[in-house]
Amino acid sequence: MLVLAFDTATPAVTAALHDGERVLAESATVDARRHGELLVPTIKTVLQEAGVSLGDVTTVVAGSGPGPYTGLRVGLMTAQALATSLGVPAYGVCTLDAVAYGSGLTGPFLVATDARRKEVFWGHYEDPRVRLSGPAVDRPHDLPAELPLVGAGARMYAEVVGPSRLADAPQYPSAGALAALAAEQLVGSDVREVVESGTHPVLSLPHPIYLRRPDAQVPSAPKKVSA
Repeated sequence: MLVLAFDTATPAVTAALHDGERVLAESATVDARRHGELLVPTIKTVLQEAGVSLGDVTTVVAGSGPGPYTGLRVGLMTAQALATSLGVPAYGVCTLDAVAYGSGLTGPFLVATDARRKEVFWGHYEDPRVRLSGPAVDRPHDLPAELPLVGAGARMYAEVVGPSRLADAPQYPSAGALAALAAEQLVGSDVREVVESGTHPVLSLPHPIYLRRPDAQVPSAPKKVSA
């Protein structure tokens, strides 16, 4: 097994390689405006650091969001293109799940990432592997109270949610955590069938998770003007 995982659903452009037992290499850059420029060089970096070639990859995994449209599409389109050229499967994993898995927390908590428009994307987790609800998008003051919070979205609105609730954990998804989470799920011969049926608890087809209507709308037909 050699899993190539990456995520571009947040300002962090991150990629990693996992051999089924450990993370071989990982790289990340935080830059909200350069996903398209940074992703391929980041992938090349982790391949070089791990001492493997792209042809050795057996599975491609991309963070499927939720996240801003442009950055999210960069990662998912790259995953589909690489998987097609390599002849290997591609999967998506909710970006919030990657943040949760890399948090190091053991009890119930919330993950919140920046959704812009003074809102956050969030999910409720029983532990780092089990999401109880979400992903959803809401204003910070509408998040469930009392539970610890992880993620850049929580830190952006610390005064709203309460600074004492912020857990000491990474703000952005780690591709190493994403790859490790995916590697755990890839054991078994029927994984692809379960994913395609839409019933797998973690893995999905590499499609974006959108929680809002697009800003751009198809214009309606012009009204007829009577004489």
